Amino acid sequence: MFPRKKQNKSILFSYIFLVVFLLSCLLNNLSFVSINSLPDNFYTNLEEIENLNKDKSLGKLYSADFLNDYLETGEKSDKSGTVIFKLFGFIPIKKVKVEILPEEEVYVGGVPLGLSVTTQGAIVVSNTLVDPSSGKMFSNKILKNGDLILKINDTEITNSSDIEQFLNKNFDENQEISIEVLRGNKHKTLKMNYIKNTESCKLGAWVKDDLSGIGTLTFVKSNNQFAALGHPVTDSSGSNIVPINSGSVYDCSLLGIEKGKVDKPGQLKCLFVQNQKNGEIDKNTKFGIVGKYQDSSEMIDANLTASLGGRLSVRPGKATIVSSVSGIREEYEIEIIKANYQKDQDDKSMIFRVVDKRLLELTGGIVQGMSGSPILQNGKLIGAVTHVFLKDPTKGYGVYADWMLKEMEG
Repeated sequence: MFPRKKQNKSILFSYIFLVVFLLSCLLNNLSFVSINSLPDNFYTNLEEIENLNKDKSLGKLYSADFLNDYLETGEKSDKSGTVIFKLFGFIPIKKVKVEILPEEEVYVGGVPLGLSVTTQGAIVVSNTLVDPSSGKMFSNKILKNGDLILKINDTEITNSSDIEQFLNKNFDENQEISIEVLRGNKHKTLKMNYIKNTESCKLGAWVKDDLSGIGTLTFVKSNNQFAALGHPVTDSSGSNIVPINSGSVYDCSLLGIEKGKVDKPGQLKCLFVQNQKNGEIDKNTKFGIVGKYQDSSEMIDANLTASLGGRLSVRPGKATIVSSVSGIREEYEIEIIKANYQKDQDDKSMIFRVVDKRLLELTGGIVQGMSGSPILQNGKLIGAVTHVFLKDPTKGYGVYADWMLKEMEG
C-alpha cells in the first residue's frame, strides 16, 4: 500500500494533468475561438443547432444546446431563445441569447435597382473654390471632401440651402464660426472664418444634399419590405455612413457591363428615371438599405423563394450568388473560402471566390453595382455580396443575412 503522502502527490499530478489537458484543448482548438467570437445576440433556430451538432461543425469536443424561450401575449410576440455551447457535452463555455429566424420564406432578389437619398445635412464634395473677392482658386484647409455638415454655430443644417441662408445674415466680416461635421463616422467641431464680398458670403467649399446610385436587391418579404445593397450608402469619400432624411428606389435597366480587372473594379451600367419611383427607403444602415416597395411584382420572381439562414448555417464550400447581369435572373457558382462568426458588426462577414465560368466571362468577377446580390447555400439565403478585392476581382466579401434582417426588424 502507498503512503498517504505519495497518494496525495499522485492525486495532485492527476489534477494538474487534467487541467493542462483541458487548457490545451481550449487554447489549441479553433472552435473555442470561433464560439467566443460570436456576438452577444444573433439569429438562429433549432434546425441550425441540430445540424451544427450533427455535422460536428464545432469540432468533436464541442456541442450546442438550444433552449426555446418563446413568449407570446395579446400585445406582444417575442420569439427568442438561448444557446449554450459546451465542452465534452457537459462543461458550459458560452451562453448566448438568440433571436428566432422567421419561418416565412422571402423572395430572392438579384436584380439591379436605382436609389436616391436626401441627407440629414450637407456633404462637402469639393474643398476647392474660387475666392469671390479675388477670383483666385484656393483650398479650404479646414473642411475636407466627404465631411457632412450638421450644424453651424447652434443652427442645425438639414440641406445646402440652410448654409446659404445662415451665411447671408449680417455678420462681421471676420467673425469666426463653429461648424459641426461628421467625418469618418465621428463628430468633430471645426472653427473657421467665412468668405464675404459685397454680394454674398461663402463657406469655401462645394456642398450637396442628395446622393444617387445603383445597387442590387437582396430579398423582399411578403409585406413588400425589402433589403438591398449589403453595405451603407456613404459620401463620395466613402468615410461616412450618411444619415438620411428620405430616400427612394426605382426600377432599373441594365445597359452594359464594364469588366473588372486588377486594381480597376468594373461596374454595371444601368439607367433609372427618378420620376418613376417604386418604393421608399426607411433606413440607411451599416448593412445596406431597408424600405418598402409600392409594388414589388416587377422586382421578384414568385417562384424563387428561400428561407433566411443565420450565420450558423454558413459553411466553407459551394454556394451561389443570384444576379441579373446576363439580362435574366440566374444563379452563379461561388466558393465560400472563409466565414467568421463575427462578434462585432461588419459588412465583411465572409470571403468567397467566383468559380462560375459564365459570370467570369461576363463581368470578370464582382463589379460595382452587384453589391446586395443574394448568396444562397443549401437552399437558404445566407448573405449578400458587399465588396470586391481590388487585387483580385474574382474574390469578394459578403455580409450575413441576419445582420440585414436585424436592421429590418429593429
